[in-house]
Amino acid sequence: MKHKIAKSIAMLFMALSCPFLVLAQDNATPELNSGDTAWIIVATVLVLMMTIPGLALFYGGLVRRKNVLSILMQCLILTSVISIEWVLVGYSLAFTSTEGGLNAFIGGFDKAFLNGIGVNDLLSGYGIPEILFVLFQAMFAVITPALIIGAFAERIKFSGFLLFSILWALFVYNPVAHWVWGGGWIFNLGALDFAGGTVVHVNAGISALIMILLLGKRTGFGLQNGGPITPHNIPLVVIGTALLWLGWMGFNAGSGLAANGLAASAFLVTHLAAATAALVWSVLEWIINRKPTIVGFCTGAVAGLVAITPAAGSSDVLGAFVIGIATALICFFMVAYVKPRLGYDDSLDAFGVHGVGGIVGSILTGVFATQVITGGAQGALYGDWHQLWVQVIATVATIVYSAVVTYILFKIVDKLVGIRASTQNEIDGLDITQHGEMAYD
Repeated sequence: MKHKIAKSIAMLFMALSCPFLVLAQDNATPELNSGDTAWIIVATVLVLMMTIPGLALFYGGLVRRKNVLSILMQCLILTSVISIEWVLVGYSLAFTSTEGGLNAFIGGFDKAFLNGIGVNDLLSGYGIPEILFVLFQAMFAVITPALIIGAFAERIKFSGFLLFSILWALFVYNPVAHWVWGGGWIFNLGALDFAGGTVVHVNAGISALIMILLLGKRTGFGLQNGGPITPHNIPLVVIGTALLWLGWMGFNAGSGLAANGLAASAFLVTHLAAATAALVWSVLEWIINRKPTIVGFCTGAVAGLVAITPAAGSSDVLGAFVIGIATALICFFMVAYVKPRLGYDDSLDAFGVHGVGGIVGSILTGVFATQVITGGAQGALYGDWHQLWVQVIATVATIVYSAVVTYILFKIVDKLVGIRASTQNEIDGLDITQHGEMAYD
């Protein structure tokens, strides 16, 4: 009898203490998730691979043989200097808060030089080290100004390029990253940008357009020995595309910062959008020009990857297919018809693919976002037209800011060191005139 009474009292105590046990678990210190950490390490490596060697080879193959080393060097030097800038001040400006209303536009210097970030400190709300998040985001900061290289390829001084890129990272990339991801005004507006539609592609693409207009056309643009300026090494373009396609899986699927179903979904829709856009681009060439080209396929794939980037964490398979089709149609029209008609010299279609593709993807995110993926926000297709309006505001704001500040930075750098290479340097090639080396005998 005593044993039964004691057992009943013990059970009653356990029942009453359950809420406190649950509360203790809820308030427990977050623990390192080794699976998530391992995945983000891999994703970081994949995103680094997108710039070197992916983008370097993609762009390098598209230029003339006398300029291939200049492209490789530009990608390499940005990997170096922007990584340093990011650790010194970039991360802090993008991902910390500052006092008062200024926080809507830029972060503070609390974590400059990674101050206060220990080896074992976890990123708030996640099971990964914050220092790993710093490195993952550094790869985004590196590739964004590198994308602009495709606009001014074959006609920019190395010194002007380097100074412009550093200033651009400080005064364009960091503020926009803070707006969208770091708790700034676009973040608070509720805009969806999973992996960088506005921060990376619209930002870089619009800056590319401004650089194109300010720099002017390449010497001999449109004619080279009686024909167009053509890629010097298409196999390099293919290898670069393959590395970009592979690396983009870390770019998008890693942006959820966890190894879970969202990462798998982002992986799936990213691959589907790229495959769809590449196929549509090839079919368009086949119908219009009677021959599908390898460069066209590669360009279409990159356009699809660009456009799905903001939507990778919110769209399902339907969204991936439609975004892939729409982006291929619009970017093909921009590259094949608008560019020749207006006559601007977008050397490697940085604006036509990244700028236009980013705009298309950012806006269509507001159409195809689904609650099934997001768990909350949804787009116009599912009844929430407000989300579409928010996406338009975020996209237009990024366009305006990027254009204005790029224009100002161009003028400053041009006054200080000059940006445009001389006509003779262009004719001789930037490899030999800027770097004293030649890729081929």
